[in-house]
Amino acid sequence: MSPSAAEGAVPKGRSRRNFAGSRPVMDDVARLAGVSKQTVSRVLNEHPSVRPETREAVLTAMRTLGYRPSRSARSLASGRTRMLGVISFDAARYGPAAILTAINTAAQEAGYLLSSIALDTAEHDTVVEAVGRLSAEGADGVIAIAPQLWVGHALADARFDTPLVVLENGFDPETEEITGGSREGARMATEHLLGLGHPTVWHIAGPSGWTSADHRLESWRSTLAAAGARVPEPLFGDWSSDSGYHLGRRLARRTDVTAVFVSNDQMALGVLHAFHEAGRSVPGEVSVVGYDDIPEAAHLLPPLTTVRTDFAEIGTRSLRLLLSRIDGGTRPPRPETPIPVDLVVRASCGPAPGR
Repeated sequence: MSPSAAEGAVPKGRSRRNFAGSRPVMDDVARLAGVSKQTVSRVLNEHPSVRPETREAVLTAMRTLGYRPSRSARSLASGRTRMLGVISFDAARYGPAAILTAINTAAQEAGYLLSSIALDTAEHDTVVEAVGRLSAEGADGVIAIAPQLWVGHALADARFDTPLVVLENGFDPETEEITGGSREGARMATEHLLGLGHPTVWHIAGPSGWTSADHRLESWRSTLAAAGARVPEPLFGDWSSDSGYHLGRRLARRTDVTAVFVSNDQMALGVLHAFHEAGRSVPGEVSVVGYDDIPEAAHLLPPLTTVRTDFAEIGTRSLRLLLSRIDGGTRPPRPETPIPVDLVVRASCGPAPGR
């Protein structure tokens, strides 16, 4: 390696931008650094066999020339497309949308493009077709934000041989540490209401078969049982404010309802509307807790007590897990603490009437 290469000097008469007046290419970097094109490729792909001084010479040459490796060059050098796929369901909901945004940000920071497919339905053939499309595009790996139990089975049937991470499903044991906070959050919400002196807590659950809804339902039920409280019959919504409103109207007619845990904030918004319309004071007569801590939760009337989930961290960790699987386990992710859930106490909760 020549001294001029190590110092980042440019041969006389050559532009600092490139050698020939056009955009610099890998051959230009190799010439200036005094190494082979294969060595430049190894530096681009962070190969461990490159000596530190050689790596620095190549990086200096890249900076000197203003070289920016093209995606196609990276693909040819590494056998990868630097493109990742995401399959999402019900992407309009706050949680999945926030996770998708975080995945996209983390992917860009890691030098990957994202190809996202949002499916309106989780039918078996639709899921398999989406997997096929991403496979045909050459995705290096895929994240599926798959909230329904049967989506995991459809993904297994697709026989996808590309690295895959499945979120919110219970299908992938490693992601349970990332998205497994629903049980804990439901326990916290239910115990909070019991601690305020309410004799029991009613529950408006999400749709049956959705992993997060099922986990919250199970935890609500077991928490009441452990406290020796009566377990009312749950009501099932579809995550929408409209379903929360209609179910809330049913609960508003019952004078024995003093506390309600709702499986997401959108349905809780409908519940608050129904109680207000029925003349039932919140929190004077009925306390309400939601789930997710949507941005609007603090500005509802009254401000909503809710369980906060760090969706951005879920997205970031899922991307990190996928990249480790793409690497074939050569760089396993370091052990991480479970993502915590927090109960955000606001004005929608109060002591049980008469206390």
